[in-house]
Amino acid sequence: MRDIREEYQGKGLSEADLLADPVEQVRLWVEEAVNAGLPVANAMTLATVNAEGQPSARTVLLKGVEQGGFVFFTHYDSRKGDDIEASDKVAFVLYWSPMDRQITVQGRARKVDAETSRAYFKTRPYGSQISAVASPQSRPVDLETLEADVAQLRQEYPEGSDIPMPENWGGYLIVPEEIQFWQGRPNRLHDRVRYFQEEGKWLRERLAP
Repeated sequence: MRDIREEYQGKGLSEADLLADPVEQVRLWVEEAVNAGLPVANAMTLATVNAEGQPSARTVLLKGVEQGGFVFFTHYDSRKGDDIEASDKVAFVLYWSPMDRQITVQGRARKVDAETSRAYFKTRPYGSQISAVASPQSRPVDLETLEADVAQLRQEYPEGSDIPMPENWGGYLIVPEEIQFWQGRPNRLHDRVRYFQEEGKWLRERLAP
């Protein structure tokens, strides 16, 4: 592993290249990654911390950039849901290796309203809706029992049925407090621009690579 090297070839990033609103800049970079055909361009690594101060991280999907923040969906009684209940402080990373780009966000998470969650739930594929109902996410489970529950739900709700959203499932909105944009450059002279809030306004500064 010590001998693994990658030479970044990014063209560089100046403050003039970035929008004044970092949330909109995130949206722009995500759209550029999607338009470039990168696989799962909205995958982000979400970090949370539990009541004992133990951090954990996992990959989730960014599903919206709205209301001045970032939306993802999950089970509220999952491990990450329990963590957010204990501490709303979260962070996430978006990384696109072919573009030599990375975004890191720190902020606070809160539940979106049930209407927003239901509207999104209805757009999910049939199998994903069934899985959301059947899965006790993050809890110990027997595979045969889980598959039997899925089979039972498929009988109860044939494809095309209106599957009710589980009460323990929904969205979170991450309201950012700090956002960093990273652009890889040759010789490890990477560009890093940090946005932070002061008196309700976004300010920015360049950080050393």
